[in-house]
Amino acid sequence: MDLEKIKEIIQLMNDEDLLEVEIEEEGKRVKLKKRQENIITEIAPRFAPTAVSLESKESGVDDGCVYINAPMVGTFYKASAPDSDSFVEVGDVIVQGKTVCIIEAMKLMNEIKSEVKGKIVEILVENGDPVDFGQPIFKIASKA
Repeated sequence: MDLEKIKEIIQLMNDEDLLEVEIEEEGKRVKLKKRQENIITEIAPRFAPTAVSLESKESGVDDGCVYINAPMVGTFYKASAPDSDSFVEVGDVIVQGKTVCIIEAMKLMNEIKSEVKGKIVEILVENGDPVDFGQPIFKIASKA
């Protein structure tokens, strides 16, 4: 297979958003694969994190806080890479649309954005922990 044909295949991969292509021709096989490191995709609105006001479990009284829940099953990450700073820390004030974490699901890194504004009171999961759909991951003191 000549270099021009390989370049055409690479262009096809880019045009069609293909991650991997394998071609066999005249007894020779070529396999092209894009790196998937640090791919961050924005999740679809139907998976938007939900912020729900919950009553305090201990006292049965509404503490005025809301929770950002996991919009999918996956693995929770506080930062985009192990050596990067966390998106948010306890005490940070956030606004709507602020990226608060990443949830890896099926080898895709999904940025989770806040749907509320307020102050991070508690991060309810540890970096690298598995999370379930609807599981609270951040406790937010809501600012009306």
